[in-house]
Amino acid sequence: MQSRWNDDDARRFAEAAEAEGLPAALGLRVYSSRLIGQDPDLVLHGGGNTSVKITDAPGGAIIHVKGSGWDLGDIEAPGLPAMRLEPLLETLSIPHMSDEDMVAFLRSHLLDPSAPNPSIEALLHAYMPHAFVDHTHATAILALADQDDMQAVVRDLYQGRVGFVPYVMPGYGLSHACNDALARAPQVEGLWLEKHGLFTFAETARDSYELMIEFVTTAEAFLASKGITLEGPQANDAPIPEDLASALTRALAAQGALGAEPVVDFRTTPAIRRYLARENVSELAMRGTATPDHVIRIKPFPLILEAGDDVAAIERKLADYADRYQAYFERNAPHASEPKTMLDPAPRAVLVPEVGLFAVGANEKAARIAGDLLEQTTRIVNAAEAFGSFAPISERELFDMEYWSLEQAKLKN
Repeated sequence: MQSRWNDDDARRFAEAAEAEGLPAALGLRVYSSRLIGQDPDLVLHGGGNTSVKITDAPGGAIIHVKGSGWDLGDIEAPGLPAMRLEPLLETLSIPHMSDEDMVAFLRSHLLDPSAPNPSIEALLHAYMPHAFVDHTHATAILALADQDDMQAVVRDLYQGRVGFVPYVMPGYGLSHACNDALARAPQVEGLWLEKHGLFTFAETARDSYELMIEFVTTAEAFLASKGITLEGPQANDAPIPEDLASALTRALAAQGALGAEPVVDFRTTPAIRRYLARENVSELAMRGTATPDHVIRIKPFPLILEAGDDVAAIERKLADYADRYQAYFERNAPHASEPKTMLDPAPRAVLVPEVGLFAVGANEKAARIAGDLLEQTTRIVNAAEAFGSFAPISERELFDMEYWSLEQAKLKN
């Protein structure tokens, strides 16, 4: 992975921010956030988050954190809402806060009450003492993070420069877990979040961004040393199977869970077909998503079809899928901290061995987003299986993420 930092571009963003009466550091934060967001092997479709602390702001230090509903790839200054930093740091002494209380607390300290909700990981960013903090779901990192017992590998791979954080669901608990990890090893320049992704931090936008590039490149090189080639995003290399696409669309419309006009997005690449050709693909596809928040876009497991299925056959399989999804809900809902209402039982991922996959959505944008996530997932899983065994978070942890009120708010936005 190559750094795309350009001093002239960075200067233009800093100067543009100052021309609008904003700190130059915020302009640099916008610039490096876009560098991250425009690389699909770092983040996809609203994934990841970034922040910058302004310590010399009038009235005291503030922190700008990516706002919910914004995409790093085209983020602007309003997409990085500002909060007073000191009250956020006071929460370090509070061991627990509910999701709803955390959101209300963060909103109460926004400088602009009309700004979007700060990222669910805003407190994590606040607790890091560094000026710039970056968080990604990089493909190479996930191929290794979705393994069991990787703490020693991370330690050896990064020679103590990256701390290891066992899986904790994003939100208040993760913020404190990361703070604890940094307290144990204050010299680290990044945090490896098991089953989740990577954080880097530094005093300048360039240093934090380039640490991210360096650490992801280290993961790529480590995989390469094991003979594992991590391919980049790939374009379709075969036409859509029109008959199957039509049958699937008609069957989904008849099911009605996604409305009268569901959209399918077909993908087929060498990586996708290698994934689909695995003898254990049916079991492998049931293990879960490559990073926790993908579950709100692509559901916890796919529907599997055969190339020759007609509308009637697909309708039967959709009914079986709905039954399986309801069983998943009924297994996990009793363990939730609050009552849950089951979401729609329509698949978002449809696998067709020897052919390709269909991403499903209520509209074209939703289907395209799901397709991009699924294409990346196949490359992650291929590499993860070549290294060891793809081992994402458990079914119950997936359920907690899919039915988390804060994650559902992203879809509403």
